[in-house]
Amino acid sequence: MLYAIIGEDVDESLAARQSVRPEHLARIEVLRDEGRLVLAGPFPAVDGLDPGEAGFTGSLIVAEFDSLEQARAWADDDPYVGAGVYAQVSVRPFKKVLP
Repeated sequence: MLYAIIGEDVDESLAARQSVRPEHLARIEVLRDEGRLVLAGPFPAVDGLDPGEAGFTGSLIVAEFDSLEQARAWADDDPYVGAGVYAQVSVRPFKKVLP
């Protein structure tokens, strides 16, 4: 089943994000390589593709896991969690309708 993982950043998270971004992306690339990733990306803090120093307010990952518990465990191990980037993370079942 698909699950949406939504991380909400703490204020002024940009430096912490940048410090562990390679590790964060490596885990997502594993999901992609396994054919389990639907989409992933951050929420810019301003209306634009490159928010510059404004940074980001959070992230969204939609991927396939065997269970909600497995998706939560994967999310809990994210480097952004360990680095204090996220104030909170929610994991919810997701039903893709389109496209």
